[in-house]
Amino acid sequence: MLPKLDPLLHSELRLALMSILAGVEQADFTYLKEQTGATSGNLSVQLDKLATAGYIAVEKGFRGKMPRTTCSITPMGLGAFRAYVEALKEYIQASG
Repeated sequence: MLPKLDPLLHSELRLALMSILAGVEQADFTYLKEQTGATSGNLSVQLDKLATAGYIAVEKGFRGKMPRTTCSITPMGLGAFRAYVEALKEYIQASG
């Protein structure tokens, strides 16, 4: 029996965000927006969903006088992401 895929990570944008954050210490909102091509509103909603689940940490602050939002993956989020990737590998192996 194939493993269940985490529905929270099954969204294209949320999966992209987790992929980016798994490879960096932290990333700011502007960088994530540029890398994913998401709108500000959609990006905010998806980051909030990941933060509510405990998969990412979101820090709001300022760089000079400009507001800055930075995100980082949590240990729980990294574990969920790795489990998702392993589950996908099982799906691929089952189809081949």
